[in-house]
Amino acid sequence: MEGTKEFGLRNVSSHCSISDMDDYDLSRLLDKPRLNIERQRSFDERSLSELSIGLTRVGLDNMDSTYSPGGRSGFDTPASSARNSFEPHPMVAEAWEALRRSLVFYRNQPMGTIAAYDHASEEVLNYDQVFVRDFVPSALAFLMNGEPEIVKNFLLKTLQLQGWEKKIDRFKLGEGAMPASFKVLHDPIRKSDTIIADFGESAIGRVAPVDSGFWWIILLRAYTKSTGDLSLAETEDCQKGMRLILSLCLSEGFDTFPTLLCADGCSMIDRRMGIYGYPIEIQALFFMALRCALGMLKPDGEGKEFIERIVKRLHALSYHMRVYFWLDFQQLNDIYRYKTEEYSHTAVNKFNVIPDSIPDWVFDFMPCRGGYFIGNVSPARMDFRWFALGNCVAILSSLATPEQSVAIMDLIESRWEELVGEMPLKICYPAIDSHEWRIVTGCDPKNTRWSYHNGGSWPVLLWMLTAACIKTGRPQIARRAIELAESRLLKDSWPEYYDGKLGRYIGKQARKYQTWSIAGYLVAKMMLEDPSHLGMISLEEDKQMKPVIKRSSSWNC
Repeated sequence: MEGTKEFGLRNVSSHCSISDMDDYDLSRLLDKPRLNIERQRSFDERSLSELSIGLTRVGLDNMDSTYSPGGRSGFDTPASSARNSFEPHPMVAEAWEALRRSLVFYRNQPMGTIAAYDHASEEVLNYDQVFVRDFVPSALAFLMNGEPEIVKNFLLKTLQLQGWEKKIDRFKLGEGAMPASFKVLHDPIRKSDTIIADFGESAIGRVAPVDSGFWWIILLRAYTKSTGDLSLAETEDCQKGMRLILSLCLSEGFDTFPTLLCADGCSMIDRRMGIYGYPIEIQALFFMALRCALGMLKPDGEGKEFIERIVKRLHALSYHMRVYFWLDFQQLNDIYRYKTEEYSHTAVNKFNVIPDSIPDWVFDFMPCRGGYFIGNVSPARMDFRWFALGNCVAILSSLATPEQSVAIMDLIESRWEELVGEMPLKICYPAIDSHEWRIVTGCDPKNTRWSYHNGGSWPVLLWMLTAACIKTGRPQIARRAIELAESRLLKDSWPEYYDGKLGRYIGKQARKYQTWSIAGYLVAKMMLEDPSHLGMISLEEDKQMKPVIKRSSSWNC
């Protein structure tokens, strides 16, 4: 790989100018007195009702003009003094060295990180490419270490790729689609670099990545929050890029739900796993991307129209998800007692779910205290599986109410063996096998039970779990999970995933030196040592969006 340019590990005091950049009162998690720093609300914290009324008078140039009476403390810098109170684990230096080996350069500029740096593997496949979703934890690690250049380069290059014509066979993809990945080809003779992008036309199953555009918007906000640099998000190119992504998602059609209809394999689970329909991962990322875009779009011209559409969609989406996707002990009992074949708007069982379709395992899995967003809800179908990414993002985006966030963490603690085991974190639970595996996966030899996407354990999810733990005031859960990871990851050469019911075995086809396993660990460590980093990837609840949620009346059928 070209480009031996070395980026030294630095502890940089990178000042954030956007309302001190922390959306959460993190001072209570640190053993230090509250800092007396006046704090103002950032644009993304303002209530949706305010936005819908005063769109024309609010701009990115004065996004901190309203004082927040909450008096929450802020931090001058992402690299606060809290970091100095922790002894760095020996793995940290090894992880940084491995992460820097994965850097990809385009015309001598750092542009991203390859998916895996496993020279022992016989088949490279597409693991030598820069994936949008895979780069997110790498980007966060560099931002937290005061190295934003690579993140800015990545954002601008993928934005440029968005403008390419995208065709699969004879069909043209939507203008706003972001690539799944790109590869840099170096020609040593001509001394030139060329980029090849994949929008799904080369992917297994030929599915376009729905999540890439959402991660791009989320990462743009993280960059802005970390650096205090408003200029990048304010450029016409970035404004147009956001609008193009959103136009794909906000267009009107035959949908009767505010959720996004998706094909199997359109996200991190990029193979057939029965997530077609309205998967929780996509809905949570969609919600978070909408809220991030709301804080970055300029309220003028086209931007104003999109802001209005986002506000309406967020209200509908938050209600739909919090009511119909949420499952706890009480709600499970309600569904168990549902009547079927109800007609008219007074129906309680709105999706005509047949109670006999509830799988046996969920009755034992559901604790008295705790709950989660289930995998999918569509006509006559509820996928009761637990999906880690969707639930963690629901907490970080405040799609989950504070009460629901606490319940999700209660569930993780109550079902630690099932969801964490010996290596964090199960991508989904439980695994499917036998006849169901043959029907759902099409006999996929890679997604056998307790392997890969089918109940495998993915170390990259450690950073999302840690962020969710910090936001909910449960850092001890993250600490326990990180200690588990530290007992194996370096010794096992940073595998992509682990297999087995407890995540005890290195995955049968797992790549070694998987970049997002490395970066996920680093981000988790840095957030736990300095919780103010959470501000770049977390959004606080908008009180105006909180619906009155009542228990289903079917309890009294």
